[in-house]
Amino acid sequence: MQGKVNGIKRAAILLIALGPEVSSQILRMLPDNMIQKVTYEIANIEYVEPHERERVIQDFMDMASAREYILDGGIDYARNLLTKALGTSRAKEVLDVLNQIQQREMPFAILRKADTHQLANMLANEHPQTIALIMCYIQADKAADVLSMFPTELQAEVAERIGVINRTSPAVIKRIETILQNKFSNIIDSDSENIGGVKTLVEILNSVDRTTEKNILSDLEKSQPELAEIVKANLFVFEDIVSLDKGSIQRVLREVSNEDLVLALKGASEEVSTVVYSNVSKRAAETIREDIEFMGPVRLSTVEEAQHRIVGIIRRLEEAGEIVIGRGDSDSIIV
Repeated sequence: MQGKVNGIKRAAILLIALGPEVSSQILRMLPDNMIQKVTYEIANIEYVEPHERERVIQDFMDMASAREYILDGGIDYARNLLTKALGTSRAKEVLDVLNQIQQREMPFAILRKADTHQLANMLANEHPQTIALIMCYIQADKAADVLSMFPTELQAEVAERIGVINRTSPAVIKRIETILQNKFSNIIDSDSENIGGVKTLVEILNSVDRTTEKNILSDLEKSQPELAEIVKANLFVFEDIVSLDKGSIQRVLREVSNEDLVLALKGASEEVSTVVYSNVSKRAAETIREDIEFMGPVRLSTVEEAQHRIVGIIRRLEEAGEIVIGRGDSDSIIV
């Protein structure tokens, strides 16, 4: 994807293509050392081949779309949309590059490398707000493991703080990172940001064991009932239907209206559609495909509302004990 053109030159080509008015606004937001490098590169570019300029612009648009998709719905959501738009190979390429960039930019890098038990022991005596902030930046599966090692009261307090975090000053993040790095650098082998919130908490809870999830949700229902409802509604997303066993899928589909199913599949990945079609009759599958084909354009919000209603059915059936959502722990094993 990057070819022989380095990152600084690509940035310079993009700024040239955007024109002086837009480029000047972007440059003002960059660090001084980056401004010097980019402007030096701009000054030394005499000509850019049209195909090279178009490729840089397209790469930038693909990366921006990928980043937005990840913020909207997470990595799986981004992968599905990008695969539909760009194809499997190109989608993987974009996400791989974006992941490398984010890894370099991500604060608390030293803690991302830490052993889970080591990290849990080190953070146990930190302020819950500090722990919550760190949880928003380390890997979701690692955050889940660390959270499950804390006492129940601390689990709930940290989870609540993750759920309500909206923005945190980069200066505050940097100060905390520096303090923790000085404190833990001899133990661990070895940079206003939108972080935290419901999506981050859901990612973590989707990875913890059922007991930890239930403890946290129970405490959230008492302390912040509205947040608890939002979290519960997002814990299982429509695309996760592929993780259900055939019996559970068929039980869910008996409760879903044909209108909602058609709308939901209108925006679903091929994997989800295949799973659904394989659990209905051949005639029903053909009817659904025809309905989707003749439906025409539909607002994304309408599709998401239908998917949300189906997720509500799945959660209701799980709570009633009629289906089981596998979570990879002993609590989810069917016997």
